Amino acid sequence: MEFSHVPVLLYETIDLLKIKDGGIYVDATLGGGGHSEEILKRANCRVIGLDQDDDALAYALKRLTSFGDRFIALKGNFRQIRKVVYQLGIDAVDGVLMDLGVSSFQLDNPEKGFSYNQDGPLDMRMDSKNPKTAADVVNTYSEKELISIFYEYGEERYAPQIARAIVKRREKKPFTTTLELAEEIIRAVPAKARREKHPAKRVFQALRIEVNDELGSLEEGLVGAVELLKPGGRIVVITFHSLEDRLVKKFFRREENPCVCPKDFPVCVCGKKPRLKIITKKPIIPGPQEVEKNRRSHSAKLRAAEKLSFA
Repeated sequence: MEFSHVPVLLYETIDLLKIKDGGIYVDATLGGGGHSEEILKRANCRVIGLDQDDDALAYALKRLTSFGDRFIALKGNFRQIRKVVYQLGIDAVDGVLMDLGVSSFQLDNPEKGFSYNQDGPLDMRMDSKNPKTAADVVNTYSEKELISIFYEYGEERYAPQIARAIVKRREKKPFTTTLELAEEIIRAVPAKARREKHPAKRVFQALRIEVNDELGSLEEGLVGAVELLKPGGRIVVITFHSLEDRLVKKFFRREENPCVCPKDFPVCVCGKKPRLKIITKKPIIPGPQEVEKNRRSHSAKLRAAEKLSFA
């Protein structure tokens, strides 16, 4: 299957990064290389692309070969951003981009196991070397653990019913395919829920987050990115669901106002200094035209912050 992915909020993202000649930028979620390509077109700069999907890396390297040594693609999760960049002998960068979520290629390729509409192995690993699959979670986690991740990562209101149905079904035969699981979820929820969004959507999201430790990776990646940024450098993040967006929003706010002193203290005595200035007071969202062209962009939110000069 040919790799394809349409970058979301492309021009808004690149504008916020303030691309300049001689700059070094990290595309921490390389995907198909759409954002990296636009960065490289904007100025005589360098881009370090990271991705944990081998197919994405191969495609991006082929797509961006004309930029020569201005572009380098390396395998890695964005939680490893500092380690990867330091190993290149680079101490600081001018910008970091994180485009979170799952690429269109991953969603549309049944073999990846992310889709509840197409049959494929119950996998959901973004990195094929990850030992944990969605099948492992579904077939080995306790009912209580399943309820917890469906609530926490999927915000699924029917988590108890779904978890109970999964445990009962797997006693007879383990789940091995995406449609087996999706069909069991459909049977487990009330009839009215079947008329709304696909009943398996939230559970599949929860499983994907659990398998890939997405929120833990994001938290570490944000910390690493801020450490890497030069004064005046910017971090730009595109999220696709409320859990990611809340995490990014809280992180930015904490870095902009890190003081932990009681509110009734007349002056700060904790000594914590702000490291970021939030650029987007409200998230930027795709316009109607972009949503019409790319329906998967409808939930995207773009936030940006700048490293302070005295941080």
